[in-house]
Amino acid sequence: MIALRNLVKIYSDDDTHTTALQNISFEIEKGEFVSVMGPSGSGKSTLLHILSFLDRPTSGSYTFLGKSISDLSDIELAHIRNKEMGFVFQSFNLLSRSSVYENVEMPLIYSVGLPAGKRAELVHKAIESVGLQEKTWIEAGKLSGGQKQRVAIARALVNDPNVIFADEPTGNLDSKSGAQIMELLDDLHDAGRTIILVTHETYTAEFADRFIRLKDGLVEVDEATNRNASKKEFFK
Repeated sequence: MIALRNLVKIYSDDDTHTTALQNISFEIEKGEFVSVMGPSGSGKSTLLHILSFLDRPTSGSYTFLGKSISDLSDIELAHIRNKEMGFVFQSFNLLSRSSVYENVEMPLIYSVGLPAGKRAELVHKAIESVGLQEKTWIEAGKLSGGQKQRVAIARALVNDPNVIFADEPTGNLDSKSGAQIMELLDDLHDAGRTIILVTHETYTAEFADRFIRLKDGLVEVDEATNRNASKKEFFK
């Protein structure tokens, strides 16, 4: 699904050049659950931005679903991003005065040719998948933190994306709510979703099948995790 080859990202400001990523190479297969970790300045945010088409590499190649992003315009990338990718953020990024339904519906607004009835069906299905049917018409700002993150996950799912990017999804939650969100992500993975999790928490990172650790813009570790043992510890 995703293939990076010798990926480099350099930020330039007048005479200052900062290398954020250095010769990054790896592949992510469909259905994998991959966690990305690293200290501040390691390059994980830059990597996430490139993977999700919010930025482009300085050199090297990035292929998504067999297409090189260097061959695509920003408009084409935005279209693929809206159709093929779902996003869950630490800060939820919800419209607090809009209902759960309206927040989940947002990615479908730009789906040309989608009948209103089909749109409503997809929204209700996504809300049901995270167990918030009874909150469908409640304003998002009135929900608990865990419920808000569930809305964010429903919004990420509504387009039936190929990959879900979860950026510190438990960072603003208490331990109980965080465990519920990780359980939900685990269920999505078991159902065949590809998930890329960015986190600073080792115990959530090890929840994935695979662990990538960045340091100074380089891949320091790329290995399988002891996922079953981590799950057992996480949910006990």
